[in-house]
Amino acid sequence: MITATHGRRHTTAQTFTFPGPWLGGTSLIVGPILLLTGTLVRLGVPFFFPHQLAAYQRQPALIGAAYAIFLAGVIALWPGVVAVATRIGETRPGWALWGGSLVMFGLFARTFHYGVNTFAFSLVNSAGLDNATRAVEAYYGYREWVVTSLSLSLVSGWVVLAVGCFLSRTLRLLPAIALALMSGLMVGVLKGSTWASVVEVTGLVVAFVPLGVSLLRAADRPSSRTLRRVSPLLLLFIAGSIVLGQLG
Repeated sequence: MITATHGRRHTTAQTFTFPGPWLGGTSLIVGPILLLTGTLVRLGVPFFFPHQLAAYQRQPALIGAAYAIFLAGVIALWPGVVAVATRIGETRPGWALWGGSLVMFGLFARTFHYGVNTFAFSLVNSAGLDNATRAVEAYYGYREWVVTSLSLSLVSGWVVLAVGCFLSRTLRLLPAIALALMSGLMVGVLKGSTWASVVEVTGLVVAFVPLGVSLLRAADRPSSRTLRRVSPLLLLFIAGSIVLGQLG
């Protein structure tokens, strides 16, 4: 959590943390659970993209939902990563800087790939399975430099963050090892699930969910007045985001 302190009338100090215990804690719970759910839903489909596209053609709602849930988990995870890195940084700033940064770069790369996945599914609907398969095959031969250069971040980031968690006592040894398993999760366009994927994402759940619960338990409870003011605005923002997104 990024912390800033400023003076008020030169007499008091107020501390603001970002993302804060509520956003950070919720992210540490929701993000890993979404990732595990998406991983499990598409389990059983052969790993590589021709099979993934064929499975989508047979069961578009199921496979599309699996990929969408996983993507939602990737997006939901970033506040939790920031919160964990900040906690590590209290005693191990170097490990926090490198671990948090590398993992965040890896999340960007996964988000990019899932955008390509979504487009490939739309090609199945609009151009047919054979054309979509040829398009993805052509993509794999295309020289893309920005996201592919983040491959080392994807592999190393979770290990560095896990070591930082252990050294800073943010996590005990076994949860830290479980977190490091995420380094083995395959990345790329239309990569399916295996039992190894399930083990790796389960490691993230084991490491992050209890940490998220502890953050929420320690957080100050908002007043009923604050809830009455914020809840309608939050619901309105969510509904507006969905409607506006569908309008394009």
